[in-house]
Amino acid sequence: MHPIRLISFGYLHLPTGPDGLPVPPAADRVEDVRDRLRDPAAARDILELDGLHPRVQDVVLGTPGARELLANLADYADLPVGPRRIAIGCAGGRNRASGLTELLARTLRDRGSEVVVEHLHVHLPRVLKTPADPRTASPEQGTAR
Repeated sequence: MHPIRLISFGYLHLPTGPDGLPVPPAADRVEDVRDRLRDPAAARDILELDGLHPRVQDVVLGTPGARELLANLADYADLPVGPRRIAIGCAGGRNRASGLTELLARTLRDRGSEVVVEHLHVHLPRVLKTPADPRTASPEQGTAR
């Protein structure tokens, strides 16, 4: 059995392609959780924590739809010709993506899989602004996070 590599990342830290859109890491499945999971950084008590912290993981797991997404990703990883790489991205890569990646790694290890985890952007500062639409927004535009 081959190890499954789990990668967390932040879309706002990625290089952009010729179309101006972020280019996510190469993976068999890329899961964008920006619009699927509530940003735990909005909770003041965990503002300075990242997804490696159990408190952030609890908040991520408590978000509506998170348990179903986690189960879906774990089942996908268990397929007979399963993936070698799953990448999970959120805006900055500090909270949702890294927290969900850690939860998925734990689930897969509990199921007997060998897992390698790589967090590309968890160490970077919080992203405070995001473009309203990355395809059309100018650098001056943004919404506060």
